[in-house]
Amino acid sequence: MEENLNAIFGRWGPKRPRLARWGGRAALSAMGAFLSRHGLHRPESELGRSRLAALEQAIRAGQEAYVLGFNTTSHNSGAALVRICKRGSVELICNEEEERYTAEKHCDQYPEHSIEAIKRHMQALGLEPKDLAACVSSWDYPGLFNLALLQPVLEEAPASLTLLLRERAAVEKMRERSARGGSEDPADREGIPALIHAPARLGQQLGLGGRMPIVGVRHHDAHAYLSYAVSPFAASSDPAMAMVIDGAGDDSTTSLYIGRGGEFTRLSTSGGSRLDSLGTMYGFLSSTQGGWPQLSSEGRYMGAAAWGDGKRLTNRHYRRLKQIFHFGPEGEVRLNRVLANWIRASLAEPYSEELIDILGEPIPPEEMWNPDAVLNVEDIRHPELTRERVDKAAAVQMAFEDGLIHVVDHAIRLSASNRLVLSGGTALNCVANMRLLECFDERWYERNLGRANTRLHLWVPPIPGDAGTPIGAAYAFAMRAGARPGSSLRHAFYCGHAPTTTAIRAAVSAEPTAASMPLGDCSDPDVMARVADLLAHVVANDGIMGIYQGVAETGPRALGHRSILANPCKADSRRLLNERVKHRELIRPLAPMLTRAAAERFFYLEQGASDDDYNAYNYMVLTARARPEAHEAIPAVIHHDGTGRLQIVRPDVDPFCHEFLLAMGRRVGVEASVNTSLNVGAPIAQTPEQAMSTLKRAGGMDGLLTIGRDRQATLVWLQDRADVRERLMQAVRAWARETGVSLSDRSHPLQA
Repeated sequence: MEENLNAIFGRWGPKRPRLARWGGRAALSAMGAFLSRHGLHRPESELGRSRLAALEQAIRAGQEAYVLGFNTTSHNSGAALVRICKRGSVELICNEEEERYTAEKHCDQYPEHSIEAIKRHMQALGLEPKDLAACVSSWDYPGLFNLALLQPVLEEAPASLTLLLRERAAVEKMRERSARGGSEDPADREGIPALIHAPARLGQQLGLGGRMPIVGVRHHDAHAYLSYAVSPFAASSDPAMAMVIDGAGDDSTTSLYIGRGGEFTRLSTSGGSRLDSLGTMYGFLSSTQGGWPQLSSEGRYMGAAAWGDGKRLTNRHYRRLKQIFHFGPEGEVRLNRVLANWIRASLAEPYSEELIDILGEPIPPEEMWNPDAVLNVEDIRHPELTRERVDKAAAVQMAFEDGLIHVVDHAIRLSASNRLVLSGGTALNCVANMRLLECFDERWYERNLGRANTRLHLWVPPIPGDAGTPIGAAYAFAMRAGARPGSSLRHAFYCGHAPTTTAIRAAVSAEPTAASMPLGDCSDPDVMARVADLLAHVVANDGIMGIYQGVAETGPRALGHRSILANPCKADSRRLLNERVKHRELIRPLAPMLTRAAAERFFYLEQGASDDDYNAYNYMVLTARARPEAHEAIPAVIHHDGTGRLQIVRPDVDPFCHEFLLAMGRRVGVEASVNTSLNVGAPIAQTPEQAMSTLKRAGGMDGLLTIGRDRQATLVWLQDRADVRERLMQAVRAWARETGVSLSDRSHPLQA
């Protein structure tokens, strides 16, 4: 059967499977011994077992305990702190992302700033480093070294032996071109040296006088345990699947788990090769077809796909590209190694002649631009997005969706469950997530499983990618020791600390062109309502405003604490925001922020996302199809394919943004707003200084509304942009006349 498949479709599976298998086993053992001598321990090591046993004993005794999660030398480095309560449930305290402090997207450096933020949390809790039950990493590092580095080389030897050198050269060219900032310490730039120094650096930073031992956690476990534990399904006695699909973990590309009543077990893994990966395929093709580096390319390419031919019968590129994978029994996905040359040459020569014939020549690394780097945004010249390019994007999206549906189909049949928690980097493909709900509906369950009135229910966390794995590692360790899932997640505001009004004012004062106006104390509900109404008035009159309040969101989506807001009723808002504020491609979609009532009014909310009052729509990880009214009422947030990536705002989670949406309803007739992230060519703004930098770089943004930790609201703008300043001031004066509020009373400026 294998030979027949190869003759028809290409080559499936490694060229040197035995060499890869035997070499991998030897490397795993040697690397494990080497890293343990430097303080990095495998989960099943003596130290790992002893730390787990001690935590298990503490939980049985009803003692409170804390676990530190950690990720370094891999993209999205960071740290997290979780607490196991006396009653035995685990809860998240914070998740610190290093990129937010370094302003370097997908930062892979040692997370020094994140650990400093953790130390502030520990100080507030009265904790000392010795009180930590364990420090756990989101990778089993010997496995990562084998699967990510050694195994691909051995599988395709000898053609792949230059893979390491070519990969390094390509990455260096990309780094030079994208002008990334940050430390140039070699320990921060070279994987193995940086890794082996991490326990010593962590111990020094925590003041331990020696190494802090770090216990590895299987990477897919870090994704899965957190995602299940904080889902609406964790408290139920009904079984729920948890599936992880990403580029690769430390031993597989896909893992399936089953949870029931808080108990959690791994059912299966893809095994085999990391090259047989849905996530890796999407990463390489979105990058080499879209023209952005990987990790910056996937979401942008998904947006471009909406403009292409999304029909499998008519998209001529899809008809041939679908052979990129073979779908076998037991949910097996295998890459066609005749088409995919990236397995042998990475970005240096990613396509075979056959794939070039399907998609055309790949865009080389030196011709890519990095939209997530700190750059001169006004000098960007985006390549033209032609019909052919967007049709190719649609073909790649459909090929990915085919694989995802195949894997989930097997998982449902194996587990007999109708609840799915999806995690891993591919779970950020919110269009594919919607397709799952549409595919596995009541008809599918009745036709295939004979179950009436049953359909798939789906939940995706706000941090399904690697930014969430430090928390996940801590959750996995705690739950293995006997901790139970805590309450389900309601929001994503866990990154950093709420800015003080003093710090905000200092950042404003440091910018010579900035001016500000105090607006009052939002801890007073009446004042908060008036500030929200002022913001709605400016936005309703086509102003573009930033909002900076509270603890920042963790994950890739801005959800109202670090956001840019605009009028959803104005069709031109998308062009203005993309062109003049964000300086990005005009096809990029804008997301709607809505009240619960507005979400149901303008979108077809899937019953499969209805758990915990449609909690799945809280985080912009799931699209929904727009109702006919939405195309006329809120055109700025309806994408080209008739969908929107929703964020439902709850009054108990974000009272200010909810009040703002109610005010938008009074002023423009829709309780909705455009919501895009408060950043330009950099990660989401974390600090007041970064927020001010965004205001300066976003030339089309009218102003910034800040709310400090003490709930003092301030309106900030730039004096040197006369037209923008005057437009904002006119809107403020018009609002004051309309509402009868005096702006001259500086003690309580919004008191009527």
